[in-house]
Amino acid sequence: MTTTRRLTGFKPTGHLHLGNLLGALRPLLAVQGTTDSIALIADLHAMTLEHDPERVRALTLEQATVMLAAGVDPERTPIVVQSHVPEHTELHYLLECVTGFGEAARMIQFKEKSAGGGHVRLSLLTYPVLMAADILLHDVVQVPVGEDQNQHLELARTIATRFNSRYGPTFTVPEGVRPEAAARVMDLAEPTTKMGKSTGSGRIALLDPPDVVRRTIGRAVTDELAEVRRDPEKQPGVTNLIDILAACTGREPADTHSYGALKREVTDAVEALLAPIRARHAELAADPGHVRKILAEGAARVRPRASATVRRTRTALGLLN
Repeated sequence: MTTTRRLTGFKPTGHLHLGNLLGALRPLLAVQGTTDSIALIADLHAMTLEHDPERVRALTLEQATVMLAAGVDPERTPIVVQSHVPEHTELHYLLECVTGFGEAARMIQFKEKSAGGGHVRLSLLTYPVLMAADILLHDVVQVPVGEDQNQHLELARTIATRFNSRYGPTFTVPEGVRPEAAARVMDLAEPTTKMGKSTGSGRIALLDPPDVVRRTIGRAVTDELAEVRRDPEKQPGVTNLIDILAACTGREPADTHSYGALKREVTDAVEALLAPIRARHAELAADPGHVRKILAEGAARVRPRASATVRRTRTALGLLN
């Protein structure tokens, strides 16, 4: 349990977008071959809210295909669909048995949704424990996290530490990491809000055609200061465009006097990044059976370790194996 293992998760609730590529996928690609990584498509997490079953299935396959198109090598980084590895749900229940109600209830998503009244699924309360199971199941050492995920990682660390203290060494206690290559991409229409998969008119999906990319960036919110500079507080829209350009190209804007020139530079940089992904995706999408085979192979590769973790946990808790 000393191997450096990293888990990067994606939830199939929408189309993967530019923020996912720059903030999660590219850092994952950067460590391929040097770190034992897993790319997890957390389809069970999509069950916490009202959803269309066919859409979840379609998005799960699409996300796997986009990952492959973006350069994820399944020989070095298995792509795993969460529900294809039943040990995820078994460990979830076992960890619920050592987690307090208050610990789960104070998670921000549950607090926000339940405060509004109406029907709230029990899974929304317990899914942070499932997230902990996702991590602990694979003896993960490193978890790339953003600011909005720190709370969930801390719960996983708390559960692992408590379990090890009460029942003996069982789990690796994971550490959060902020990959050097990560970029925080904001919504182009609402630059104070993180770009999301399912909300916001200012997101750029990785499979958006060139005209949509151009139009979305062209409509990006700027300001009336007419100065191209990084100022997150006073000029969040311009700052977001500069950061996107820097993340795509590694350089600052060539023209610092025109918002129009900045948007054109960003459009060209984003399109250069997305064009090969779209082309490769079209090739892979023509043979979904091949992608499904890769997913089956990914699940088969991680299950021996997952089964071993569940056996250790069952033994520690006193269950008869």
